[in-house]
Amino acid sequence: MSKIAKTPQPPYFAVIFTSERTDGDNEYAEMADEMEKLASVQPGFLGVESAREGVGITVSYWESLEAIQKWKQNERHLVAQRKGISDWYLTYKTRVCKVERDYGFEKV
Repeated sequence: MSKIAKTPQPPYFAVIFTSERTDGDNEYAEMADEMEKLASVQPGFLGVESAREGVGITVSYWESLEAIQKWKQNERHLVAQRKGISDWYLTYKTRVCKVERDYGFEKV
């Protein structure tokens, strides 16, 4: 099964979260799993992809800017954001983009 998100035809939106972590887990993995499950049931959520090799990159896909804003304001997500600043990240950057075009290949 592919780990690449199945997204609809554009346009849709992407939130790119890039980070550098502090040392140690400090309950990060548990919260990351919780956030992925919680995001997946939010209205407007389309999918997520994530990788970490020194720098972590998580890209989540959304139907609208309003859906992104509601996710940003989700009560449990706010807790995770505060923990990120206090415990988990040395630095991070969030970018919100409109996907105008996408294409790909899948060997079957």
